Amino acid sequence: MMIDPVCGMEVDETSIYKTMYKGKLYYFCSNGCKKAFEKDPEKYLREGPKGMP
Repeated sequence: MMIDPVCGMEVDETSIYKTMYKGKLYYFCSNGCKKAFEKDPEKYLREGPKGMP
């Protein structure tokens, strides 16, 4: 299981919501979390999950 970097939920690697950032693949529980991460990925990587956007 992967951890959604935005909300902290456990996400299966088969999730359709994923994005590549600096050579690493990140998985998300929803399109909302994916979009929030893509808007400011460094914020979530620096501060950690904050709950649903």
